[in-house]
Amino acid sequence: MIKKTLVLLVLLVSSLVVFSQKKDALVGKWLNASDDAQILIYKNSDRYLGKLVWLKNASDDAGKPKLDTRNPDLPLSKRPLLGSEILNGFTYGEPGTWEGGTMYDPKTGRTYSCKISLMGTDKINVRCFVGISMLGRTETWSRVQ
Repeated sequence: MIKKTLVLLVLLVSSLVVFSQKKDALVGKWLNASDDAQILIYKNSDRYLGKLVWLKNASDDAGKPKLDTRNPDLPLSKRPLLGSEILNGFTYGEPGTWEGGTMYDPKTGRTYSCKISLMGTDKINVRCFVGISMLGRTETWSRVQ
């Protein structure tokens, strides 16, 4: 009886570890579709967030860090783009899908509803939209090794 209980306990714990790994498969550094930015996706409590950690052109013509000038929030428009949080509030939904979050686009200063889907171990589809998911666009990001 003790052996059966021990085996059952080991199976239960290992299945929780596997489930947890799938939830956290999004965590890591990703290169955007235009190859000009890398976003570090990380977990904070039960939410997934992402911040810009590399930009192809991180400096302006004067050699100063590019600022978030298109941000409609005046104090945020003076912050450097590098290090700014652009993904916010994602939770793990259906297997391989993170939902309920938003993505801020520093090129336009707009924030969109967003859904992220895992497409293998090294690709994700990032779907941004206004209102309903059908009215949006999808980009494929690649994991940075």
